[in-house]
Amino acid sequence: MEEDTDYRIRFSSLCFFNDHVGFHGTIKSSPSDFIVIEIDEQGQLVNKTINEPIFKISEIQPEPNNFPKKPKLDLQNLSFEDGRNQEVNTLVKYTDGDQNHPSSSEKEDTISDGTSKCEEKADILSSFLDEKTHELLNNFACDIKEKWLSETELIGLPLEFSIGRILDKNQRASLHSAIRQKFPFLITVGKNSEIVVKPNLEYKELCHLVSEEEAFDFFKYLDAKKENSKFTFKPDTNKDHRKAVHHFVNKKFGNLVETKSFSEMNCSTGNPNVVITVRFREKAYKRGKRPLPECQEGNVIYTAFTLRKENLEMFEAIGFLAIKLGVIPSDFSYAGLKDKKAITYQAMVVRKVTPERLKNIEKEIEKKRMNVFNIRSVDDSLRLGQLKGNHFDIVIRNLKKQINDSANLRERIMEAIENVKKKGFVNYYGPQRFGKGRKVHTDQIGLALLKNEMTKAIKLFLTPEDLDDPVNRAKKYFLQTEDAKGTLSLMPEFKVRERTLLEALHRFGMTEEGCIQAWFSLPHSMRIFYVHAYTSKIWNEAVSYRLATYGARVVEGDLVCLDEDIDDENFPNSKVHLVTEEEGSANMYAIHQVVLPILGHNIQYPKNKVGQWYHDILSRDGLQTCRFKVPALKLNVPGCYRQILKHPHNLSYQLMEDHDIDVKMEGSHIDETALSLLISFDLDASCYATVCLKEIMKHDVLN
Repeated sequence: MEEDTDYRIRFSSLCFFNDHVGFHGTIKSSPSDFIVIEIDEQGQLVNKTINEPIFKISEIQPEPNNFPKKPKLDLQNLSFEDGRNQEVNTLVKYTDGDQNHPSSSEKEDTISDGTSKCEEKADILSSFLDEKTHELLNNFACDIKEKWLSETELIGLPLEFSIGRILDKNQRASLHSAIRQKFPFLITVGKNSEIVVKPNLEYKELCHLVSEEEAFDFFKYLDAKKENSKFTFKPDTNKDHRKAVHHFVNKKFGNLVETKSFSEMNCSTGNPNVVITVRFREKAYKRGKRPLPECQEGNVIYTAFTLRKENLEMFEAIGFLAIKLGVIPSDFSYAGLKDKKAITYQAMVVRKVTPERLKNIEKEIEKKRMNVFNIRSVDDSLRLGQLKGNHFDIVIRNLKKQINDSANLRERIMEAIENVKKKGFVNYYGPQRFGKGRKVHTDQIGLALLKNEMTKAIKLFLTPEDLDDPVNRAKKYFLQTEDAKGTLSLMPEFKVRERTLLEALHRFGMTEEGCIQAWFSLPHSMRIFYVHAYTSKIWNEAVSYRLATYGARVVEGDLVCLDEDIDDENFPNSKVHLVTEEEGSANMYAIHQVVLPILGHNIQYPKNKVGQWYHDILSRDGLQTCRFKVPALKLNVPGCYRQILKHPHNLSYQLMEDHDIDVKMEGSHIDETALSLLISFDLDASCYATVCLKEIMKHDVLN
């Protein structure tokens, strides 16, 4: 197909490690020719029917989401002096999740009318701090407050105050919360177990728009982060002033909260007053729907299951499931991405959905070539990379010798497979990582995000291909008009990501800030996916340069992994060793130990020509000063290391004539005597079967 041309050229530019001749063949003639089964951390295939959880979810760290939740004070486990518990409960009365808050007739969850001043609050900080530190903190807070109230600059005052190092993580979290609750005009920052207190400049900025009392209560409300609560500013008849308040709140905290104006009748004058109400953004359920019963008690429910999908993109599958379950895509977590044109099995966890509710949609989703099974309750989400690897069962059809090769085809196939089985393959990221578009690849979007070019990233995402279909017609219309609402009416329902972005653009506008909000409407895993695509592309280019420059030799300045048992990318700098001149000359290390860094802010580069190559590439792409963090989108890219060679495990194969196997070609007919290869193997997490097959066949395997 024409749309695959650039896609093929890009993937074909990767180099080989082995020197066998190889052969031709076709993969993915149908989805059933390419079966992918996830292997969990215990080494079990996830398509096996189970009675008990096949992984220990309770130890999993949840994927960050768009609604940051900070630890609240644990009133049962913290140790206080006698007589303090009642005071503590008073301080955190709207953050502890208690359902016995005032009814709506009593201004339910409206913090501005229910909170007294900090001087009247019980002081629990003395439970954590020694007397001197506590006094110094109070003095620092009073100095800041007095300067602000007198509208003078903070000249001569220390701009920060250190509480000191608090080694216990739970105690640190409690201290952060207690300080911010008592002094909303201050912020707390963590530095290597140290808590540093600073003036909250956004608090001062808000005080120029509203009363100091309103600013005080608003920041207490923000820090409490109680879902389904609201905050109401005092009535305001000045439209321009209300607009300024709306703008401030949305600019500073638009990823967390939304603002709306409501009219209230003034009983004394008979005229309506207008108030601005702030609410935390909806996350528990799809906009316009009532909360699901299982989400109303405050205890989040997690349901694990195995997803089987056929010829379906993973994000499309998640979007469809989210609609049917009444949740949003970011409520789903998974260990890894899977191919589209294949039959795939993978573990998933969905938040806020009971096992019974998931079972109720089994019949509906079968129409979309999906099945769910092994449904059970678990304790937490999955995270990316939480798998041992993947098992592949692949059929390669239309086997042929390379052009001008006079050798026996069967011998060529056996030679190629045994060679890669013994020597391995170059551990490139596969083409699935970068998308099939001719005009725009996912890595280009990731580069724009790293450079904080939010509008450019949106336009790249919505750039059409030269195809006349509903999706590309909608994209073309958007680039011509920037009319998000009109584009939504053209965009097919199944394009979940596109529609999610367009809905946000319709709401916030095609401004830089609006584009940030649009990207924020996607789950964290999708936002980081594009940045990872860019860093993956650079890694692919780096390993090609490394092999072209030094071949299979391990040379001075290379990076090697000293732990033979590591089979993923998540190992620390302490496991990476820089090869010395003496070690290189003595051939102390083998090529399979060599690793290359994946770009990020916490990696070291090789100290040879490859290291210089990295710096040249960063300059080429305008990332010389990039910190590999995108604060606006809450993206943090620490980087990691990837082995340049990998080996397939448990490899087996069988040559058969096509009339001996189930042939389900899509729209074509093949000779009944044509030879096919059935090959099965396991790969470590983040390795690509198409890359392994390309090394075996020495041929472009893309269908």
